[in-house]
Amino acid sequence: MLAQLNVFGAKSPLRRQQPDSPDEPRSVFTDIRMVDVGDQALRVGIRRGNSNSPPLVVFNGIGANLEMLEPFVAALDDIEVVAFDVPGIGGSPAPAIPYRYSRLVRLTDRLLATLGYAGQVDVLGLSWGGMLAQQYAYANPERCRRLILAATSSGSIMLPGGLPVVSQLANSRRYSDPDHFKRIAPKIYGGSLRDRPDLVDHHVRRLQPPQGFGYLYQLAALWGWTSLPWLHRLRQPTLIMAGTDDPIVPLANAQMLAHLIRRSTLVTIEDGHLFLITRADEVAPVIRRFLTDKVEDDRKALVRRGVGAQLENLAKRLGLRQRRKSQG
Repeated sequence: MLAQLNVFGAKSPLRRQQPDSPDEPRSVFTDIRMVDVGDQALRVGIRRGNSNSPPLVVFNGIGANLEMLEPFVAALDDIEVVAFDVPGIGGSPAPAIPYRYSRLVRLTDRLLATLGYAGQVDVLGLSWGGMLAQQYAYANPERCRRLILAATSSGSIMLPGGLPVVSQLANSRRYSDPDHFKRIAPKIYGGSLRDRPDLVDHHVRRLQPPQGFGYLYQLAALWGWTSLPWLHRLRQPTLIMAGTDDPIVPLANAQMLAHLIRRSTLVTIEDGHLFLITRADEVAPVIRRFLTDKVEDDRKALVRRGVGAQLENLAKRLGLRQRRKSQG
């Protein structure tokens, strides 16, 4: 599905990144490339798949680089995945000026066209990326087939986490100082990271510091943004996933999204903000089922049967499994 197109004159927009050394572990992404999209270079990761479903475009959390998604991408089996470091994050250089979500939506469309993805796509957004995913789905009702919102909210109008947690999010130090990350991760992310130091260590090994004003630009994109006025107009079948112990985005935000998005199903996971990573082996099958099962093509109906009932049943099983582990 990947085509190397030459749309900017003699210069190819695709530049394959090679490992720095033969001993460097291989990524779960089949291709990691630098892609020129106009005047912005983006570091893109593609995990090829063989499913009949459209590719899944993943928008990452604030400050997070491609490698942070690897446990989840690996657990998705045969679903094709496309993700990229937003400008100023990971391997993507920071732009000269700040941006809004609307600009990132246009940048994403141009990136997909450059990579040769001309048809429909599914979209998943994690945390900060969940708000970008909402904007993308709203701006592209025909191209975005299904929508997955993980650990996210409606933007500036939301039920925020506690002040100590929110204040930590305003600072990118956790991405450049591994020891600082280890100290604060259990408190700000909650869930499994509270009592699993090994999970914190795995997370730390994937960290890359933001470039230039990249982190501040991500904060600026969120400033004043909200999806509340148009959430009811989203057409896509939507899977909303939330952790029950999420200090950053309390569960009430997911419940509000589920109430306002007509064709939505809410699944809760007994974990924290990073359940997509820490519980990847259990969460990924739920997402894969949502992407591959048939959904009734009635835009006015709520998805309350078929795939919706199956997902709700899986959510109950996930919760039961977690309680049994804690009791053991």
